[in-house]
Amino acid sequence: MLDPHARAAAEEHLRELLKVFGHDIDREGLVDTPRRYVRFLEQFLVPEEFDFTSFSKENYDQMIVQRDVPFYSICEHHLVPFFGVGTIAYIPDRRIVGLSKLARCLRFHAAGLQNQERITMATASRLQEALEPKGVAVILQARHLCMEMRGIKAYGATTITSEVIGAFRDQNRTRGELLSLISQGQK
Repeated sequence: MLDPHARAAAEEHLRELLKVFGHDIDREGLVDTPRRYVRFLEQFLVPEEFDFTSFSKENYDQMIVQRDVPFYSICEHHLVPFFGVGTIAYIPDRRIVGLSKLARCLRFHAAGLQNQERITMATASRLQEALEPKGVAVILQARHLCMEMRGIKAYGATTITSEVIGAFRDQNRTRGELLSLISQGQK
């Protein structure tokens, strides 16, 4: 998090930016906006570290899939939010991870000024490095407000990215099983 001097400087810069666009920063609704916006940026630009604890696999060698994991990020090109859900899957070799760590891994890599492709690849790479599984798959589906609010104004358009490693890339049957599991229970 920012130290108090950096936070105060960021808030003052935001006040000046709002003035440039003709806003009365002393208006009741805007007085605390710089403080709130800087706190928003801190929340989304500074990743929250976590311990990537893992355990022996206890003879479990089947696919582990976590669906509908929400994530939020900020587009590095337009400074506008994008958000969606991820599916994270892996096939243990020697280690398994606590289930919350899959969501934490995605949230960690979504922090900062990002693009969806980088989040997808970084999440998959972190799982591969930490667990050395037989395979990793990360699939993200997101709505980008930079596309919906400006430019093409394609409201509701979604972007899907994927990164598949090991058995998910090399074995069609394994990839097919993953896709079947993902589609179960979807509307």
